[in-house]
Amino acid sequence: MAENVTLHGYHSSVYMRAARMALALKGVPYAEVEVNPFDEAGRAGLMALNPFGRVPVLAHGGFTLYETAAITGYVDRAFDGPALMPEGAQPAARAAQVIGIVDAYAYVPLVRQVFSHGVFRPAEGHQGSAEVVAEGLRVAPRVLGALEAIAAEGLVLGEGLTRADCHLAPMVDAFCRHEAGAAMLGDFPALSGWWARVKEEPVVVASDPGLPG
Repeated sequence: MAENVTLHGYHSSVYMRAARMALALKGVPYAEVEVNPFDEAGRAGLMALNPFGRVPVLAHGGFTLYETAAITGYVDRAFDGPALMPEGAQPAARAAQVIGIVDAYAYVPLVRQVFSHGVFRPAEGHQGSAEVVAEGLRVAPRVLGALEAIAAEGLVLGEGLTRADCHLAPMVDAFCRHEAGAAMLGDFPALSGWWARVKEEPVVVASDPGLPG
């Protein structure tokens, strides 16, 4: 049942985009409520939904859920539509591994460091830190190398979109908006080939929040 589905989150968040993609792939209609976790008032309201003050938060009827991996997993199981996890123990494990790598190792260097300081803050008219960008670029090859091996193996990140693609695509898109990030991705042929295909998918294009300004 897809009635009364609401997604609370920050428009520009890569995690919000991952949730949007999962909902779109399942064909679930939903309402979106903008909450800025970086704003004092927005964070105060968010704390009523998530004690950690993070986005997104999914509400489905009387059921409320936070943590993006939990949300995309719930969306996959709760609603009709194409399965968002591959069949088979090994492909499903690889998809879960990609989601874990994205959360634990990719988000900070690719998004919080390279994208936020090198792209997003300047787009907002704020000063970014060249040192923070440089640190993200220093760390990123290790993350990209791990994802390259998975993409080259071919169990996931191939034809058809899964939860792994939902979580990874927003991160890679953000990273590639920085010139040095886009150049670096080219050093990883399987991963860059995956991104060249995925970035043209309608659900990826439609979920793009764009840049401020």
